[in-house]
Amino acid sequence: MTLAESRIEDSYPTRVVGEAQLLERADPTVWGAEGDGPFDAAGLASHEAKGYTIIEGLLSPAEVQGYWQELVRLSSDSQLKADERVITEKKSGEVRSIFEVHKISELISELVRDPRILDRARQILGSEVYIHQSRVNYMPGFKGSGFYWHSDFETWHAEDGMPKPRAVSCSIALTDNYPFNGGLMVMPGSQRTFVQCVGATPDDHYKASLKEQEIGVPSEDDITKLAAEYGIDQFTGPAGSALFFDSNIMHGSGNNITPYPRSNIFLVFNSVENALKEPFAASKPRPTFIGSRDFTPVTR
Repeated sequence: MTLAESRIEDSYPTRVVGEAQLLERADPTVWGAEGDGPFDAAGLASHEAKGYTIIEGLLSPAEVQGYWQELVRLSSDSQLKADERVITEKKSGEVRSIFEVHKISELISELVRDPRILDRARQILGSEVYIHQSRVNYMPGFKGSGFYWHSDFETWHAEDGMPKPRAVSCSIALTDNYPFNGGLMVMPGSQRTFVQCVGATPDDHYKASLKEQEIGVPSEDDITKLAAEYGIDQFTGPAGSALFFDSNIMHGSGNNITPYPRSNIFLVFNSVENALKEPFAASKPRPTFIGSRDFTPVTR
């Protein structure tokens, strides 16, 4: 399919000229049913309404310790720091994220296939799934920078070519999440609104946006409208908790100026029935370590 053909079918136009619009989502948040996985009917209804679900104690304390040690090992690997998949803080130069981490770490590769995670992703998306993106995020104490308000799907649609918001992210906390150490904020129900963004996508935009995103973020007026309609919740809880959240939900996090670090494993599952096309608002796709084009289903 050519770039022009892909754009003709665009149900979620963005990176527009002029004034951005708030578009009603045409697709469901939950695609599966109660019998498809571990969520009961009430859990699925809640996820459909809010766009996110918190699972406390998904990992045991021993498992958390093992994954935390793996994150320390990865961030201390001097050879890995030269890899393009490692993103550093704009100001301090410290490791901010490591992408495609399930291909770098055998331990995290096994986690992707863990039924506690995989079965929930399959149920929410109502199909077999593949890994669109994986990464570990580091937010050190005192100088960890946050992520401005955004919808992941807006970027994945514009720059990766994801047709529909039929993807779900799983963020697994490896440190305690407090209200004051940069915990993730979400606007419950905002996944039902697609927020257009203004401005053309620069070439190789990912090189700047992974450090600090400026293109593909909503206006302050639109964020204010969404917050007034949906409110703001925050993902807090002990290490080992997991947050499953819709690809189109509006979310962000503040800077961490406390002594308490905040690190997590971030896994994005996309439906195999929602495989990427050509980008809808960029001249070429981002590198595959950011938006995978291997649509092989994850198996146990």
